Amino acid sequence: MNCRLKGIFFPFISGVLLFLSCEPKVDQGELAINTLLEDIKQEYAPDKRVALFNVELVKSGNENILKGESDLPVAVATFKDRLVENKINFIDSIQLLPASHLEGSNHGLITISVANLRGKPAHSSELVTQATLGTPVKVLKEEDDWYLIQTPDKYLSWVDGGGIVALSSERYTAWKSTPKVIYINTIGHSYSEPDKDTQVVSDMVAGGVLELIGEEGEFFFVAYPDERKAYISKNEAMDYDTWLAALDPSQESLVETSKTLMGVPYLWGGTSTKGVDCSGFTKTIYFLNGIVLPRDASQQIHTGKQVDTEKDFDKLVPGDLLFFGKPATDTTKERVIHVGMWIGNNEFIHSAGRVHISSMDKNAPNYDAYNLNRYLRSNRYLEESKDGLIELAKTPVFKD
Repeated sequence: MNCRLKGIFFPFISGVLLFLSCEPKVDQGELAINTLLEDIKQEYAPDKRVALFNVELVKSGNENILKGESDLPVAVATFKDRLVENKINFIDSIQLLPASHLEGSNHGLITISVANLRGKPAHSSELVTQATLGTPVKVLKEEDDWYLIQTPDKYLSWVDGGGIVALSSERYTAWKSTPKVIYINTIGHSYSEPDKDTQVVSDMVAGGVLELIGEEGEFFFVAYPDERKAYISKNEAMDYDTWLAALDPSQESLVETSKTLMGVPYLWGGTSTKGVDCSGFTKTIYFLNGIVLPRDASQQIHTGKQVDTEKDFDKLVPGDLLFFGKPATDTTKERVIHVGMWIGNNEFIHSAGRVHISSMDKNAPNYDAYNLNRYLRSNRYLEESKDGLIELAKTPVFKD
């Protein structure tokens, strides 16, 4: 018995030792760097949609090389300081954005009625959002005539060179100081002469902003960011300062604006009157009332004041946003999938297929059982803290 045990036991031990000797050794320095990297990302760039910190560790022999890019100089500096504090040697190859090859042209203006902004620098890439004519953006880098930009709501995306003009700080400052007009019709055109029977210069959508050169009869004479000139009917546009001064976002104005978009088709990534996704629709409503919401429903839900979680729709007032999705469980996080706006009378307006009105009333012909069953909660924005939002009347986005 003892011999048999011995014959089995020692080969077993040697096999275990061989197995253990083949286990890869953990590089404690690499582990420490990656831990610090994750800490910085969580602290400074928890949402990749609005903060860029694409930094990674690349090993080359015994050297720790930090590669990547970021538009967050404080985050990069903090990361390097913590490496020094932990006595970790490294080679810094991190590129800070805006990139030096832009030669100071770190600002940009959208030059077309609606620019399609994508997740990667290619027309085949996913449409993640849009920007309307005259939107000022921060330019971070250029790659094969595609520009990585950040919109006023801090959303990061790529636009092709045909949709943007890059400007130096001096030219951008000069543009902001000029008088402007804002297009207020849902959709329309600008013309080569002060006459709607003349050549169209471009299509227009609500929210487009242009430099005002002068007036001629019933038309504004305007300049595009790429120096094209055109005329826009005064019936379809307003002096920007006059529009801004008249802004008084209210339950009524939000509902009125939302209904001007009835029937606009659903478009994933759309935030204009040419097409909207669910959060692009709510964003457009509020923008045309002087308030810039975050881009996505999963971001919008973290702004405003929560007013209901129990399907007690008597608590809601027009303008409140309703969020839908999947609640958190013990093993999964909450998923916000859809958003709409309350308009009263037990109804909400939203973009799903097209912009339309649905009801929470089980006896109504437009009853929406699907969204009722996945309702999460509702938030209010009017007369509440505007943390996370931009108020155009208080923030000089388009004009100083």
